[in-house]
Amino acid sequence: MAAQVATDARLSLYRALVRPVVFRAGDAEAMHARVLSGLAWLSRHPALTCGLRAACSLGMPGEPGLEREVFGLRFPTPIGLAAGFDKNAVAIPALAALGFGFVEVGTITRHAQPGNPRPRLFRLPAEEALINRMGFNNEGAEAVAARLARLPRAPIPAGISIGKSKVALLEEAAADYLAALDQLYPYGDYFAVNVSSPNTPELRALQERDRLDTLLAALTARLSERAHAEGRASAKPLLVKVSPDLDEAALEAVVEVCLARGAAGLIAVNTTVARAPLGADIAPALREEPGGLSGRPLRARALEVVRVLHRLAGDRLPIIGCGGIATVDDARRMLDTGAVLLQLYTGFIYEGPLLARRLARGLSAAAAKTAVDSPPPSAPR
Repeated sequence: MAAQVATDARLSLYRALVRPVVFRAGDAEAMHARVLSGLAWLSRHPALTCGLRAACSLGMPGEPGLEREVFGLRFPTPIGLAAGFDKNAVAIPALAALGFGFVEVGTITRHAQPGNPRPRLFRLPAEEALINRMGFNNEGAEAVAARLARLPRAPIPAGISIGKSKVALLEEAAADYLAALDQLYPYGDYFAVNVSSPNTPELRALQERDRLDTLLAALTARLSERAHAEGRASAKPLLVKVSPDLDEAALEAVVEVCLARGAAGLIAVNTTVARAPLGADIAPALREEPGGLSGRPLRARALEVVRVLHRLAGDRLPIIGCGGIATVDDARRMLDTGAVLLQLYTGFIYEGPLLARRLARGLSAAAAKTAVDSPPPSAPR
């Protein structure tokens, strides 16, 4: 309890004092780059990463009752960091020290690409939301693989999100994803197929049944080939990240293809192009900025998509829930709806570096209370 109170106090301090300064210090993308640069520097020095862990009073990631095995991987907590924060995999060790149970890096493409023109990242503080149209800016699979070969391995699962290069035609998508997968294969504990970002032209067309079937057939076959060559009992897990803007029929088609092609699970959801969830006081110019909306306004739709996917797939496709998670109650609702793991991004920006630990401790405390309130039935006499 004392640890939870201390963590909550630090989060309150971040919101009251640190966040206002950070938000005024420059445009959103420039500030993100500065923070990530600091985490990257720490990640290159294992002793300093250990110091970060100690300074935050985090200990090793993990809270009693939260460890779980999903996709054949052990997760010390269900609280992960979503793709998009660390696009080039520069800071996994430092992020692990902040208390995440897993980290997903990327999205990484076969070819290096600058992404869309700036400005392309916008804060909406009144809504605790972001709009981004980054466009898969990254250094490319070869460069990121070389970096991952040099960095110390973190004590948590590391997922790698892969996407289509902007220069690749839809008809070339499978080969493009395969090239990225081959480069990054040694370094990912699981791979996420990003076919749902709204910021790469035509990318979302890859969620359509036939195109998704072709893509997943190629990727799962390659993962099986690599597993066989290595003598692994099973292939590395392949997950599919879906859009919140799909209707139920389209979600059903995604589930059917994933089951038929042996995908290991789903990530729900990516950002939305919808603006209806925004409050009326948002300036029209900001409301009309192209790109994907994330954060609190996405929460209700994310829960609904997870609910639908869980109803369609049950336990056959474990779900990582993502979208608007910023409190322990948000996390519990997402897990109760059908997710088995969670991912943060926008909440991490707004609530600060100790959010993952706060959520893990809150979930652990709730699980302990449930165990006390619901003791096992007495043995029959």
